[in-house]
Amino acid sequence: MAHAIAFDTLAYAKKLMAVGISDKQAEVHAEALAEIINEQIATKQDLREMEARIKGDIIKWVAGMLIAQGALIATLVELL
Repeated sequence: MAHAIAFDTLAYAKKLMAVGISDKQAEVHAEALAEIINEQIATKQDLREMEARIKGDIIKWVAGMLIAQGALIATLVELL
């Protein structure tokens, strides 16, 4: 997933510091959360790309099945 999600680490760290978390702990926590968000969470664009890939795979599968059915029907017609 190549697209980053906007996450304000400074604002998040300030919120943590406001409730008594030490500056260093708040900074590390904010950086860790930003990494998780940017590496693990899919964006709308990621989902659109995945949907397009899946649709393409389904179309290929259906086309292959139609060809296989046509070949099977043609073979059965010749045998009968």
